[in-house]
Amino acid sequence: MKNILAFVAALLFIYSCSPAKSEQSEQKPEARKEITDKPTPVKVVRLEPTGYNHDLIANGTVSSQQVAELRFQTSEKITAIYVKNGDRVVKGQKLAELDQFKLRNTMWQAKDNLERAKLELQDVLIGQGYSLRDSLKIPSEVMKIAKVKSNYDQSLINFQMAEYNLKNAVLYAPFAGVVANLFSKEYNYPAGSEPFCAVIDNKHPEVEFKILENEVALVNRGDKVRVSPYSINEFIAEGQITEINPLVDKNGMVYVKALLPPNAKLLDGMNVKVLIQRTISQQLVVPKEALVLRTNKKVVFTQKNGVAHWNYVTTGLENSSGYVITEGLQAGDSVIFDGNVNLAHESPVTLMQ
Repeated sequence: MKNILAFVAALLFIYSCSPAKSEQSEQKPEARKEITDKPTPVKVVRLEPTGYNHDLIANGTVSSQQVAELRFQTSEKITAIYVKNGDRVVKGQKLAELDQFKLRNTMWQAKDNLERAKLELQDVLIGQGYSLRDSLKIPSEVMKIAKVKSNYDQSLINFQMAEYNLKNAVLYAPFAGVVANLFSKEYNYPAGSEPFCAVIDNKHPEVEFKILENEVALVNRGDKVRVSPYSINEFIAEGQITEINPLVDKNGMVYVKALLPPNAKLLDGMNVKVLIQRTISQQLVVPKEALVLRTNKKVVFTQKNGVAHWNYVTTGLENSSGYVITEGLQAGDSVIFDGNVNLAHESPVTLMQ
């Protein structure tokens, strides 16, 4: 009897508890549904074919169109220096000169030896029955032997070299520019084979840089470039590509050169960042924020009738602000670019004002 009473009591207990559990189980899906159905605020942009600025970034170095390293041809003492580093000079301006006393004497001696050799040449030719005045009628073999006997050719070479050394004892600016790398002092001797100084034509700066071989098709002569030195914040100079070397080096790089406008801030040898922008028309471009990764695949969400749609896409070129879409979207789609991080397929969305 006791067992029967215990069994009935257990049934009554189970029966009394079952409505509460059923009520809880009915409420949970409703709560989940409320959370799931709450629209996510998003921002969209209408996808239309447009011009696309393809950005190509490279590191470059500023150089001058003309740079001349000037050297003295002899090692005489420096008697005068007329310029200093940073001075602007004009073509033909005197820069410095050496002591010319020994050089002038050497030239006079060479000239005297040449005159003596000329007299000896005349004597040899007269002995052969010819006159120097009739040099055009003298056989070449006869003239050759006469010059060797008189030492005429060697004397002429010595005179020309002495004259050349005297002339180059004074350095002149070969073109207008700025003096650089001048470290010698007056009353000292030139430093061996090292240049005395350099003249730089910094009114026509250029930038030299390299691009990858697979980027060559995107660059043409005449394309615009923007150059910004790493050492000067917020400074930008615009130029134009003038040269593309038609060879690929061992590192898979191609040499490119661009001409820049005159600017005193761009110094020879300065390291710069080069940005090449080329406009490609009729491209479907989405903002970079619109693209997200799902299972390591590129996805862009579009909005239609308050619902987000998941689209696998293929991208082409990219720049600092967007991607070119080659597959997966069509013109006229409303692309979600804000609020898309946690979206799922067919999630309800609402447009942010």
